[in-house]
Amino acid sequence: MRIRTADLSDLKEIARVEAACFPAAEAATEEEFEKRLIFYKDHFWLMFEEEKLIAFVDGMVTNQEDLTDEMYEKAEMHDEKGDWQMIFGVNTLPSYRKHGYAGELIKRAITDAKEQGRKGLVLTCKDRLISYYARFGFKNEGVSESVHGNVVWNQMRLTFDEGLGE
Repeated sequence: MRIRTADLSDLKEIARVEAACFPAAEAATEEEFEKRLIFYKDHFWLMFEEEKLIAFVDGMVTNQEDLTDEMYEKAEMHDEKGDWQMIFGVNTLPSYRKHGYAGELIKRAITDAKEQGRKGLVLTCKDRLISYYARFGFKNEGVSESVHGNVVWNQMRLTFDEGLGE
């Protein structure tokens, strides 16, 4: 499997995978992905099996500590110098799930955020995924203010330890 960041030519495939992974009320549209790719294409981690996009993780960078619904809608809020890598979506085509592909992408996003000097990463998830993200070091901060897709979300945060000389 090959992992790389995105460019605008990946737009249709990204939208296709998203539509296969999330209900319509929660899925980003092709137009929203186009804006995201214009503002932060290097914060999309794509996984391919040969030439087929099978999974991706994406999100903006910001100095805001909490993930808000406004961030999903306004790609221009991205701040490349921001402290926090937000994760908006963790997507794996249904037929490729349960093979660790999403985990590999999450680890890559964590590594890149650390190398870029971020304070950490923030994501929101449904109750059933709290323990999954906890395996990567994310801590549950409780119910998020986000009501994206009219769903209850939990905010999870992975904070990098400072001063360890790493």
